[in-house]
Amino acid sequence: MRLRLVPTETNWDFFSRSRLWLGISALMMVVAFASFLIQGLNYGIDFRGGTTIRTESAQPVDVGAYRDALQQMELGDITISEVFDPSFGDDKNVAMIRVQAQDDQEAVTAELIGQIEAALETVVPDIEFASVESVGPKVSGELIQTAVIAVVLAIGAVLIYIWLRFEWQFAVGAVVALVHDVLLTIGIFSELQIRFDLAIIAALLTIVGYSLNDTVVVFDRVRENLIKYKKKDLKEVLNISINETLSRTMMTSVTTMLALLAMFVLGGDVIRGFVFAMMWGVLVGTYSSIFVASAILLWLGVKRDWTKPDATAGNQYANIDA
Repeated sequence: MRLRLVPTETNWDFFSRSRLWLGISALMMVVAFASFLIQGLNYGIDFRGGTTIRTESAQPVDVGAYRDALQQMELGDITISEVFDPSFGDDKNVAMIRVQAQDDQEAVTAELIGQIEAALETVVPDIEFASVESVGPKVSGELIQTAVIAVVLAIGAVLIYIWLRFEWQFAVGAVVALVHDVLLTIGIFSELQIRFDLAIIAALLTIVGYSLNDTVVVFDRVRENLIKYKKKDLKEVLNISINETLSRTMMTSVTTMLALLAMFVLGGDVIRGFVFAMMWGVLVGTYSSIFVASAILLWLGVKRDWTKPDATAGNQYANIDA
């Protein structure tokens, strides 16, 4: 017996309350934007600046013990990770410790570095600081600017791609859905004040790709059904298309969510923010593909004099009677 998350054939009306869903989405986007303006984001070391310390010791690295030793110092955002390299000998265990800048200073002071070393020596007596490097606020500001440009360019590329593959109405629907997903993800990080670093930017770009994939699958089926069902109105064609792809959408989302849930529980603090962003992105991405992108397409309408490739003629397209 095969597991099915949804029946093989469904006939649900996804547009009976399309205005309500669009209204809820618009309200959530406004709340997310307002939270970003009022509270801002809890920027991590990548954006705020700080100091990276490379440690070496003969004892194995215990990230939990390192964190417990430094937590009492109330240094703010601290990232600890073990460094693996085949060239390391058995007596060389390396860790990277990143500490955020304190009190708007460009770098952690030498005095504070000494205190950090003393705190870690209570756990690992033979620990040594092999290198200490600082990232100032100027570099962090450039990272923020680069991250914003990366997200905007990705959404712009999606707009052009969908426009060329389908029509401009499809492109607008897809881009509105992507902006919806990105803005709500930033909003949840602002509301909960979860650490926002470069890993979250990577998650945002991944969410853009994931949501776009779902949207293109639905739009591809819409294009096929517009040719297949020439006499049906657009709302009915959209409902048929979403119902036909619903099983695939749910299976993809649920299997992705299961993998992400395992990473969230077992992956540790270093990747937890990234995984949380991905989990949230899968939820809003699946929602927006059905209730936002398609609703925008229904609202804008689409020409019904659809065309398809003509293999026998020299022209690229041959007209199909509506």
